[in-house]
Amino acid sequence: MPRVWDVPVHDSTRVRDARVAAEEAAALVGLDEGRTAAAALVATELATNLLKHARGGQLLVDMVPPPAGRGGVVVQIAAVDHGPGMADVPTAFGDGFSTAGSLGAGLGTCRRVSDGFDLHSVPGHGTVALARLGAAARTDPRDPAPARAGGVSIPFARAKFSGDAWTWVRAGDLLTLMLADGLGHGPEAARASTTAVDEVHRSAQLPPAEILHRLDVALRGTRGAAVAVAQLDVRSERLRFAGIGNVGARLREGDSWRHLLSRPGIVGAHRPTRLPETVAPWAADRLLVLHSDGLPSRWVPPAGPRPATADPAVTAAVTVRDTSSSARPVRDDTAVAVLSPTPPDRP
Repeated sequence: MPRVWDVPVHDSTRVRDARVAAEEAAALVGLDEGRTAAAALVATELATNLLKHARGGQLLVDMVPPPAGRGGVVVQIAAVDHGPGMADVPTAFGDGFSTAGSLGAGLGTCRRVSDGFDLHSVPGHGTVALARLGAAARTDPRDPAPARAGGVSIPFARAKFSGDAWTWVRAGDLLTLMLADGLGHGPEAARASTTAVDEVHRSAQLPPAEILHRLDVALRGTRGAAVAVAQLDVRSERLRFAGIGNVGARLREGDSWRHLLSRPGIVGAHRPTRLPETVAPWAADRLLVLHSDGLPSRWVPPAGPRPATADPAVTAAVTVRDTSSSARPVRDDTAVAVLSPTPPDRP
């Protein structure tokens, strides 16, 4: 079961915790000494920025599939805050720029040493900075991905393991995104969702309904899970979706959003006898968000100046941040996974 590190950064003692989390994740992924040092540097810089610029925030360290879905696992480090935000993001990447009296080399350094880096900031709403480290995170111009996927998973009560998991598999012309919410939370819920991840990697060439059938068999003997499966057929430019249980899916089509409905049931315990798939056209203005019930039922879809061109994991982190509220206690793990077209200027 993959670890997830949720580090609250509200005082300087937590900067060390952020660095240690990155080092532990790098060791589990198998990064060499140089890339491990880079991961530790990124975590340290982002945690320090949370204190200097936002009066604290949250640092999430996870091991995730790369955005192009080519296989492998990379270290993902996301810094999330509700701070003042930035009016001029490009300038903030320049060495020497600072709004807090520091050297101002943090973001520029993070982007240079990372294998993938993106940032979303809106004045008055906060900032999400996200880095990936690992060879699989690098883009390959010889093999452009027609779509990208990314996500975040946050364990309940900062536990070591999240009962929610997501994955992203590329099999020929089929790009499959899956999100699983193991029943309850804790290690047994994580075992169910991890079993779902493993099976999807074996079954990614099948349509979503058939994948769910395979998952139902694989998850017997576990607690079971609610599961959503979305699959993009690049050749036909069609998105197919099927889900079972209390998992959500919303598809943006132009300026509007539509719900993609899941069927009642529990994968591994009670699968519906009929499982029709929803089919929708895919285009450059589409954005798909899958989420567990850790989000409130009436959450507001992501907005902002560039949700379609942002890194999908950044969109996922912004979604979690903007739906959080101190008036709404979190009672379960939370996961959000996003599928978006690859912008024309990116491989």
